[in-house]
Amino acid sequence: MGVFFATSPALERMKQSMPGSPGLPVIGHSLDFIGDPVRMGLKLSSELGPVFWANSLGVTFVSMVGPEANQFVFRNQGDLFSNNQGWDYFIGRFFKRGIMLLDFEEHRHHRGIMQAAFKRPVMERHLALMNPAIERGITQWETGRRFEVLTHIKQLTLDIATEIFMGEELGPEADRINQAFIDCVRAGTAIVRAPVPGGRWKKGLDGRRVLEKFFYSRLAQKRAHPGDDLFSHLCQAQDEHGRKFSDDDVVNHMIFLMMAAHDTSTITLCSMFYQLAKHPEWQERLRHEAFALGKRDLEYPDLEKLADTGLVMKEALRLLTPVHGIPRKTTRDVEFKGYHIPAGTFIAVSPIVTHRLPEWWSNPEAFDPERFSEGRAEHKKHMYQYVPFGGGAHMCIGLHFAEMQVKAILHHVLQRYRWSVPPRYRMPADFTSLPVPADKLPVKLERL
Repeated sequence: MGVFFATSPALERMKQSMPGSPGLPVIGHSLDFIGDPVRMGLKLSSELGPVFWANSLGVTFVSMVGPEANQFVFRNQGDLFSNNQGWDYFIGRFFKRGIMLLDFEEHRHHRGIMQAAFKRPVMERHLALMNPAIERGITQWETGRRFEVLTHIKQLTLDIATEIFMGEELGPEADRINQAFIDCVRAGTAIVRAPVPGGRWKKGLDGRRVLEKFFYSRLAQKRAHPGDDLFSHLCQAQDEHGRKFSDDDVVNHMIFLMMAAHDTSTITLCSMFYQLAKHPEWQERLRHEAFALGKRDLEYPDLEKLADTGLVMKEALRLLTPVHGIPRKTTRDVEFKGYHIPAGTFIAVSPIVTHRLPEWWSNPEAFDPERFSEGRAEHKKHMYQYVPFGGGAHMCIGLHFAEMQVKAILHHVLQRYRWSVPPRYRMPADFTSLPVPADKLPVKLERL
């Protein structure tokens, strides 16, 4: 990793004037933030306030907690914060030049080309393809035994993403591609950031090569014979000046979007499955809502009719936010809440910590979907209080696709299965990279 916690005179002056916590020698708070970032974030912000510095994963960063901090960073007026320089340190080697890692004008240019793939007519086509893919996937689920939700949902969402975004079905290489995505994501929080054999960083680099080979091998065919899938769209898309994406651009975007399209939906669905198993009254309420539509397959206008499903999805995202920590780096000196933060400083905002602050949420540890109902609307006290998809110019480009996919999968599952967990079961979360059930969320699955 090189020298841990490199410093400068400006950074040292900041640390003298701002509350902070260095953590252990050499590794700082790395293990704390990997092990339980929610507990650690709440503890430090309670002890030190909403702005503090800490050492973790080889850098000194300034943590900015709460809705005001989210607003300041996400709005990014004056381009004070670099997305690229924040994320690149962690995942740049594995998801290089993905849409989330671009900055300013270049980001606006690439996002403008890509947004056409998420407009309503295209989304309607996506849903039409999604319904049969979901049905094929879940009919193979076996009941009456230990059913690992994470394993099956991750495979299902990857299959859907491949079919919709690439226009093909993965064959025997499915497990290898899935593992490559897992290795790339987990590499971002490697403590030893060097290609040591067997280490997470090395596995991530190897996974990146697997994914590049996979997408480059299909590129010429997609350019010559495009279809309706996202891969084809990126190969053909151009801006108002006739500029197209290069081959490298297409591959970089596909690797990032394929990861985001199935990983974040998988985490959201796992959180929903867990809460619906712990709260069977809500599971029955959503099942009644699903059957009330009177159709197995969802159509696009049906999405807004699944109001209770929407409440549960929001609460599941609050309690287990897929991208739970978001890094940035200051492009120039910044002032916030009376603190001076020098240029070149790592910044971290934590949606999942904001989502647990007792001053903003009633009984924040409890599963309470009704907090998002029109009558209560707890999440509307501040525009940046509830930010599961980020905010500002970098708000998740696929958030509507994610909502559609989650609702469609759950709609099909609710009409076919019931699931449960033992009364005292608590799902352990693995925050090594993106948060997933550490035990893969075993449930008892029964056919209706």
